[in-house]
Amino acid sequence: MTDAAVRDAEPRGRSGTDVYGILRAKILDLQLPPDGKINIDALARELGVSQTPIREALSQLEGDRLIVKTPGKGYRTTALLDTAELRELFEFRLLVEPWAARAAAVNRLINPARTLRASLDEFESGTAQEGNVRHQLVAHDTVFHDRILSASSNEFALHAYRATHCHLHLFRLHPADYQGTTTVEEHRGIVDAIAACDPDAAQEAMHRHLIGAYHRFAEAFSQEDSELRVPPPAKLC
Repeated sequence: MTDAAVRDAEPRGRSGTDVYGILRAKILDLQLPPDGKINIDALARELGVSQTPIREALSQLEGDRLIVKTPGKGYRTTALLDTAELRELFEFRLLVEPWAARAAAVNRLINPARTLRASLDEFESGTAQEGNVRHQLVAHDTVFHDRILSASSNEFALHAYRATHCHLHLFRLHPADYQGTTTVEEHRGIVDAIAACDPDAAQEAMHRHLIGAYHRFAEAFSQEDSELRVPPPAKLC
């Protein structure tokens, strides 16, 4: 049977995009365990599709760094971040994102405060109707931080940030702030500073948010390993 015939034989209503979304959700929810071997045939039977859309989805998930392919051994889910990797990721974010928030707060036409507020309102509206907010939280958090980086007008910094896929990997650590209450409160503080065109306040608000987020995620590890030793933000001129 040709590839075209196989695709024609797929159950109607389940596209390759659907398969990708289903597998990504399984990885993020740890239904496909971290550092676990992927059984393509079993997934195809479970989802009622051929192996072709499964392989296509796995290729996309490789790009998300949620899947790794080893020649001769097949596919595995990536391992969870360990303590050192978590710290390194947040050290990178602390270098880039407070600066981006400061740049976004400059009084100019591309100030992103309006779209950032809309994103917050949309998230809060959605959580009022949905009990399980974990997937909504990661979607909101990804968009929120990406828009601030985009407003910096520095494509190199934006691409470097996106390449980490940080929200997908952090999401798998099961943060304590499941409902996103603290996250939203901190996000609103950042937005208020950006809207007020106050670069100092925006930078400091982002710094506080990242430090707080680090400690929430670090609860997945031992208390001994969950201390991020970063200096306080330098006083700004």
